Amino acid sequence: MNPANKRLLRWGAALSALLLLGAACGGDDDSDAPATAAPVTDEAPAPEGLTGSIEVSGSSTVEPITALVAEKFNSAHPGVGISVEGPGTGDGFQRFCAGETDISDASRAIKDSEAEACAEAGVEWVELKVAFDGISVLTSPDNDDVSCLDTGDLYALVGAESEGFQSWSDANGLASELAAAGLGGSGAPYPDAPLVITAPGEESGTFDAFVELALEDITEERGQDEPTRVDYQASANDNVIVDNVGSNPTSFGWVGFAFFAENSSVLKAVEVDGGDGCMAPSIESIADGSYPLSRPLFIYVAVNRLVGNPALGPFVDFYMGDGYSSVAEAGYVALPPDELSATKAAWAGVG
Repeated sequence: MNPANKRLLRWGAALSALLLLGAACGGDDDSDAPATAAPVTDEAPAPEGLTGSIEVSGSSTVEPITALVAEKFNSAHPGVGISVEGPGTGDGFQRFCAGETDISDASRAIKDSEAEACAEAGVEWVELKVAFDGISVLTSPDNDDVSCLDTGDLYALVGAESEGFQSWSDANGLASELAAAGLGGSGAPYPDAPLVITAPGEESGTFDAFVELALEDITEERGQDEPTRVDYQASANDNVIVDNVGSNPTSFGWVGFAFFAENSSVLKAVEVDGGDGCMAPSIESIADGSYPLSRPLFIYVAVNRLVGNPALGPFVDFYMGDGYSSVAEAGYVALPPDELSATKAAWAGVG
């Protein structure tokens, strides 16, 4: 018996008489599992008449994808209540590992400390990569003085040593020092204009990914304990970041690509030089990995909650199947076929 059917038998123990009736009417005499319970990833429909609830929390970056999948799933299964919220990857894992949610959206991989918390609480999980994103470095379209920054520039503006810088030009000295050490800073001199930063805070997976991709190497080289300066407006709400950056002519911040693309009329994406020249975030540059701040996106499913929640398995099946088009519709980059197959195999292996 293949892993998908093993998983379905596990769910079948918790399904109601309605599902058993559906199986009897399914007409599939060759299957070991109820016909109506075949996974969507095998192009069979989820059981009709599903009821219950699914709780999703976590990344505000992944939230638009999952929310769109939920909307589509509810069109066929209106009896399932699905809550999708995006307080941030870290906050999402805190709830997930406390056993409060069924799925945790994540814009970074789970940390060892979070995995330990899950284990201590008896939360079993499977990690499913669902898409790629490119962290978009932002300013206002009115800011003609800044068009491309390298990682040295990003450190000079928001790294730990930039604490207290009120103007872009305040970072010129630090950038020059970094350049002399071969650590970047090629965008200096910066304009003599207020540096108004609104960006994700520490509860956000986008914060963690930005630190890892843009700042970590220089932070370690410079012997700094903090990943960033702390004197900027931090927000877990990407829409707040978009509004603040778009409304200030000398602003600075960063969000996931879909939030930039949706608001490109009021935002300017600063190109990033990762060592191979200036590159703008785009579907193409994120897909081929040439954009330096590209990263994977995930959902984590609580395997231990599958039996008690008969709607959860079919929902994830739908996410991996017909609902997967939501990735592109939400403005993110779909996995290439081989990686999508690997994700589907990881899910089919849950048993």
